[in-house]
Amino acid sequence: MTDRTVPDDLPRIDRVVAEYGEPELGIGVAAPRLSWSRSGGGEQTAYEVRLRAASGDVRAVRVDGAGQVFQPWPFPELRSRERVEVEVRAEAGGAWSDWSEPLVVEAGLLRPEDVTARFISPRDVGGLDDGAVALVRDLDLAGPVASARLYITAHGVYDAWIGGRRVGDHQLAPGWTAYASRLRYQTFDVTSHLQGAGPTQLAVGLGNGWYRGQLTWNLRRDHYGDRLALLAQLEITYADGRQETVVTDGAWRAGATGVLADDLYDGQRTDLRLPLVPSVSASGPVDVLESDAARLVAPLGPPVREVATVPARSVSTSPSGAQLIDFGQNVVGWVRLRVTGAPGQEVTLRHAEVLEDGELGVRPLRAAKATDSYVLSGGPELLEPRYTFHGFRYAEVSGVSVEASDAEAVVVSSDLRRTGWFECSEPDLERLHENVVWGMRGNFVDVPTDCPQRDERLGWTGDIQVFAPTAAFLFDVGGFLGSWLRDLAAEQRPDGGVPFVVPDVVYEHIGGPRPGDPPHSPPAGWADAAVHVPWTLYERYGDTGVLERQYDSMRAWVEKARSLAGDSLLWDTGFQFGDWLDPDAPPDDAAAAKADPAVVATAYLARSAHLLARTASVLGRDDDASRYESLAADVVRAFGKAYVGVDGVVRSDCQTVYALAIAWDLLETPEQRAGAGRRLAELVQAAGFHVSTGFLGTPLVLDALCRAGRPDLAHSMVLTRTAPSWLYAVTMGATTIWERWDSMLPDGSINPGEMTSFNHYAYGAVADWLHRCVAGLAPAAPGYREVAVRPLVTGQLTHASARHLSPYGPVAVSWTLDDDRFELSLEVPPGVTVHLDLPLADPYAGTAGPGSHRFTGRWRRP
Repeated sequence: MTDRTVPDDLPRIDRVVAEYGEPELGIGVAAPRLSWSRSGGGEQTAYEVRLRAASGDVRAVRVDGAGQVFQPWPFPELRSRERVEVEVRAEAGGAWSDWSEPLVVEAGLLRPEDVTARFISPRDVGGLDDGAVALVRDLDLAGPVASARLYITAHGVYDAWIGGRRVGDHQLAPGWTAYASRLRYQTFDVTSHLQGAGPTQLAVGLGNGWYRGQLTWNLRRDHYGDRLALLAQLEITYADGRQETVVTDGAWRAGATGVLADDLYDGQRTDLRLPLVPSVSASGPVDVLESDAARLVAPLGPPVREVATVPARSVSTSPSGAQLIDFGQNVVGWVRLRVTGAPGQEVTLRHAEVLEDGELGVRPLRAAKATDSYVLSGGPELLEPRYTFHGFRYAEVSGVSVEASDAEAVVVSSDLRRTGWFECSEPDLERLHENVVWGMRGNFVDVPTDCPQRDERLGWTGDIQVFAPTAAFLFDVGGFLGSWLRDLAAEQRPDGGVPFVVPDVVYEHIGGPRPGDPPHSPPAGWADAAVHVPWTLYERYGDTGVLERQYDSMRAWVEKARSLAGDSLLWDTGFQFGDWLDPDAPPDDAAAAKADPAVVATAYLARSAHLLARTASVLGRDDDASRYESLAADVVRAFGKAYVGVDGVVRSDCQTVYALAIAWDLLETPEQRAGAGRRLAELVQAAGFHVSTGFLGTPLVLDALCRAGRPDLAHSMVLTRTAPSWLYAVTMGATTIWERWDSMLPDGSINPGEMTSFNHYAYGAVADWLHRCVAGLAPAAPGYREVAVRPLVTGQLTHASARHLSPYGPVAVSWTLDDDRFELSLEVPPGVTVHLDLPLADPYAGTAGPGSHRFTGRWRRP
């Protein structure tokens, strides 16, 4: 039985964005693409865009067609600083919607010559061993201010203040990019900071951040330079039309602050008896530095912000007598603590993700000190750092007695819009999904990092390569990952090789070079992020622009990989991370996986060549499409001849190699496909449904089982609770995803491996399978223009649901199983077609359009 509720007859425009919806001011493109979602009405047949200029002039353009995602800018290109209002309306079912709410689009500084400011650096303070500094400029406003913009960036991280008021709510700005090629600037509307004629002051604090702080386990502090610097351009328009521009130049002054030391790994030391920005008395000189304004870029995605606070759950005393705060959730950010003390009294906070033997478990931090300390000025005070962050659930406080009500954890992350949710009948599986969300939130602090706590926190390419589909469902990461991909292209080697981490501060080898390796040997699965991540963004958002921007990078990597494989097309040379952190690998050798590295690498070459061919086809590059599809086919043939038996047995005979071969269609004959599926099922059953895969096999093994006709085994795997499994960490109280399947051992001790993180999102890639196969909500065309609803219902769960805010609007599916009665509810926005394949005794396969739908019937057991 099916029921349908049709949408309202009149179309409505719900949300309009330019490009990726960020930044709110200072967009970095002259012709931003427009997207909107709708509710009500039928299929869109035309749309109209209306632009209102600052002069009051209005123009409108009508376009026929159904397009509503990344539609071309229909007006002349914006000029630097130009501010317009844009409205959209759509025709559907013969009726026009009302105009949308106006969207303000304001261009940033689009040309290098628009930047007249110069970088300045303190001359006598702010050395490599000094603390944070203040740079100050006195202002004398000549009258009432009509509007003002502050364009600002730094070498280091900054917080800006005008007239004693904080500018914006960004944290750790300008963020971390490939600084030599791309340095973000931010744009702020500071009109309200400049009300009233007369004197005021612009003060900016500078901390080390990524630019000058410690990076990597080598703890090098000056990867990009040894001098903090500021570039700021304040443009003021007075009520009478006069304009004034204040820029960073030799007239600024520098001074030391009460932040005596700051580092992302080690934490911050603050003497509150000394002034902090904006109260610093600055009188020291500055130097004007030479720098290329062409590397300044506007943001593509949202800034890092305070996105949540978590109150302390309890305060307890450890066996050694230490005072421990438990926040109940592993978070990324810092502790905000209310204390009362005497002048000169010192308070110290140490951070860790777990306890071991009742004490703070700091061994996983390696050399990172993760310690904030404060010298009190006396009386009630609110303690929190400005220029660092930590990964922690627990904080040890010494120097003052505290209660739980005195403390809260400040959660910081790139302020991504949440777009995806999942629920089901198994509470532990829901907790696993929530752990994925928290792990992503904590590791998306401007860069998609591997971990947020130890002396690493780097943009490992392999981690985001496997996690990107999950990320793109849970949050809107189009701009965030689009920006990171530009850094990847900027850091890419001239021969097409891709760094291990982006931004690249590792440079060459980890665990190598091995004898005979070339100077840079990029590993499969990691370097393939150059191809897989852009394709994921296209698949999930319908963004052909990211494919255009990244195409040269994608092609360069595939050519590099082909050269590494040589004439045989078997990539069996050079350094490989392989199926990293296979659960059977010894704690001190994470690359010692069961899967043959050559099998894994060759599979990735085939897959990347195939995705590049599809990309070329989307972009109309037909010759390249044919060339790389032929390459992919040739690699598949070489793979089959060298690594696959006629019975489907794959060399090294482990879960990962079968997952790759089945999920990526690397098996040429029906007999091989059937045999590989049977063998994977045997291996899973022999392992007692435990996971036997590392970073590269894990995202694919459940899909491979489903394609082999064994969704029951996939469900058994995901519901297993003993190690190694996804739910083992949940049973151990985890609130984020772990780096290792057994980062904590059953006895509560920390894994003996030197590399053990309790917040590592890679294994959280399983959430993508939960969304697509358990709930049954999968994209079937770019941007969810078409959706596949095919829940794989095995009887091991009795309910599942997923909801996603697609580019076209919210898509939601929810099903329940009551004995043999199956019911599914579906919500479809205008512009989207759903293809259904439901597990009913009377097989149902059909399509559904916009509206609310309900399907019921007798369940077909698999």
